This record gives sequence, C-alpha cells and structure tokens, in this order.
Amino acid sequence: MLAVHNSLLKAHNSQLQKMLIRIVRMTFQEDKIEDFLEIFNRSKHLIRGFEGCQHLELLRDKNAHNIMLTYSYWLSEEHLNAYRDSELFKTTWAATKVLFLDKPVAFSSERVEVI
Repeated sequence: MLAVHNSLLKAHNSQLQKMLIRIVRMTFQEDKIEDFLEIFNRSKHLIRGFEGCQHLELLRDKNAHNIMLTYSYWLSEEHLNAYRDSELFKTTWAATKVLFLDKPVAFSSERVEVI
C-alpha cells in the first residue's frame, strides 16, 4: 500500500514540476477595483475551463488594496499562448487594462521542487 502511495505521489509531483506557473501582478486605480472584480467574476470560470488551465486564483496584496495578482497553472506554454491568442483573453484583457494605475508585471515560471 505504501509503495502505491509513493508511486502516485511521485507521478503527481512530476506532473506539477512540468506545469507552467503564471503570475500576473496588476495595480489598479483605486476607484476601478470593483470594475475589475466584476470582469474577473464574469470570466473566471471560462478562464479556468480553458484547455490547459489547471488552476486559477485571484490574490490581493496584503498591504496595498489596489494590487491584485492572478496565479494560474498551465499544462504547457503552448496552452498559455493559445489562451492569450483567444477572443476570451483579448476581450477580458482589453476591458481590464484600461483600469490599471501602473503597468502589469507577468512571470512565467516552472516549479523546481515541491517539499
């Protein structure tokens, strides 16, 4: 039983390490935060359901109320790029970017190790 558990855990960790992790940090105009939350709430299930998206979170900076981050897992860079080329992304991003106070910062990362 323990050998099966260890085998499954190893396979799970291997899959996690291959995923692309995308973090996008966005700073919004103070009076546009609710507008962004409405956009996110309308599109979050569509984004999460997009082929290749395995996880999606919306985070808020603990000390700066107008800074939000999206944290998502993608099966591959190709899946992320397919999303970024989609009408869903184009329309969502067009509505979102006009709400920014500062330029967004995006990171694509890969997991090195899970402890």
